[in-house]
Amino acid sequence: MNEGVRILRFVVIGALNALIMAVTVWVMMEGLHIGYLPANITAYVLAQINNFLWSRYWIFPHDGRGRLWRELALFTLVFALAYAAQGVLLILMVERLGWNEYLSQFLGLFVYGAVNYLLNKRLTFR
Repeated sequence: MNEGVRILRFVVIGALNALIMAVTVWVMMEGLHIGYLPANITAYVLAQINNFLWSRYWIFPHDGRGRLWRELALFTLVFALAYAAQGVLLILMVERLGWNEYLSQFLGLFVYGAVNYLLNKRLTFR
């Protein structure tokens, strides 16, 4: 698959994941009055489930028969690394810099997305 097409697909699914996350964060923080960290964790887990399915079958399509558990394990590892990078940045922006919680969540998406794409391309779905 052409790399430009793959990146475009990643951006489309990234936008869908961002929507899932934004709605989840908003509902949890505004509707349920839950703090920004539990809302962030829940939002990322929900988006990650969506992301795995789209990544395996549309962004990085392949004949992955017999590799589901390996890919799921690596995808989870990549998620943890990307989420940790985003989480450190989120806490730094909110707790140390005093930035708005919503803006900080939004900016964290870019760090998460870059780490997630690169590691999944090179490791999980190579």
